[in-house]
Amino acid sequence: MESTAFLLGPRIMPQAPRALLFIADGCTHCPAAVAALARLVKEGRLGRLDIVNAAAEPDLAAGHNVRSVPWCRIGEFELHGAFAFEELADWAELAAAGSGWGTYCAYLLENHRLSEAVDLIRERPSTFADLLGLLADSDTDLGVRIGISAVVEELAGSPILAAAVPEIEQLTLSESSQTRADACHFLGICGDPRAIPAVRRLLDDETAAVREIAVDTLAVLGERGRR
Repeated sequence: MESTAFLLGPRIMPQAPRALLFIADGCTHCPAAVAALARLVKEGRLGRLDIVNAAAEPDLAAGHNVRSVPWCRIGEFELHGAFAFEELADWAELAAAGSGWGTYCAYLLENHRLSEAVDLIRERPSTFADLLGLLADSDTDLGVRIGISAVVEELAGSPILAAAVPEIEQLTLSESSQTRADACHFLGICGDPRAIPAVRRLLDDETAAVREIAVDTLAVLGERGRR
């Protein structure tokens, strides 16, 4: 008989995450979600899939704050709405690796879930550095950029924002004028006078809007700049 020891031996791949899916009768996107997640189970990229009819289990749905379907949780990532198979596969891979929190935070912001993003950052402060790194990426969605600004405002006065000053100062050296402008504004929100040298460099920026923000930020930090 052919040995099946390889099935019982120690796993060398990351632990496959579990998924929870809420569906409802009449949902046009739910069948595709069921099929995609079931395929991930079959391929071993998910270890388990629990499917719940939200109408049949209203208390359970309310306990997970399910307001629309399909509603899916892969590992610790809570996802709302329709997703392509490839997207769900990517989330399963990130969940298996225990990474991707910056990507997930950006997803929350893109979907107008600011309070959840802020809660996530407070729980996992390292996520904030990953999120700031997205500012330097020209492909970052405008909605995410706006969301990052909102997160910084929400974190004003917190140790998390204070600890991020060096990363934000580094962003003032970006090739993107938008990133330099955003970073300069963020330094004003941080309120740390140690950021003044980084802001003063922007008084000579090639972009007028950046120069103007630098003047305003210096005023916030207690130092007058030139106009």
